[in-house]
Amino acid sequence: MIEPSAEAKLVEAFANTVDLEDETDALATAADATTWLRTSGLIGDRVRLGDDDHGKLLGLRTGLRAALAGVPEAGVLDELPVLVSFSGRVLTPSPALSPVHRALAELAIAWSALVVTGEAQRLKRCADDTCGWVFWDVSRNHSRRWCTMRVCGNRAKARAYSARQKGH
Repeated sequence: MIEPSAEAKLVEAFANTVDLEDETDALATAADATTWLRTSGLIGDRVRLGDDDHGKLLGLRTGLRAALAGVPEAGVLDELPVLVSFSGRVLTPSPALSPVHRALAELAIAWSALVVTGEAQRLKRCADDTCGWVFWDVSRNHSRRWCTMRVCGNRAKARAYSARQKGH
């Protein structure tokens, strides 16, 4: 089984801060977002997110989730105050950035790394529109469609079966 990289785990966790089925959002407020970024190790204890940066963080998440669903939004990273330094073979947030903007840059760099390495193909959004959970596809041919076969896959198959029965 192919294990996800640290970047893939970070992007997956970030994308899953919203749960469509439970209608919960770990980034609902600037304070919630501050807590998530701190818990994820992206900002220190003294850093607080303002409303403007909170909006940028939500915009980044929306864009990443759209890209993972196969509907990339043009210019998703364009509005982010992201400056990166290229040292050798590694992108790093510019030291000139504020701590919050460095956190945004870390998330953008993680996504970029997945795209460049091809790992982005294994990070997918559940095909069940009511779920939308992001998962790591461990299938050999990258064909997994649902976060879990037990829940979302079963629901989809039951709906398809019911539709076929009504058609007969």
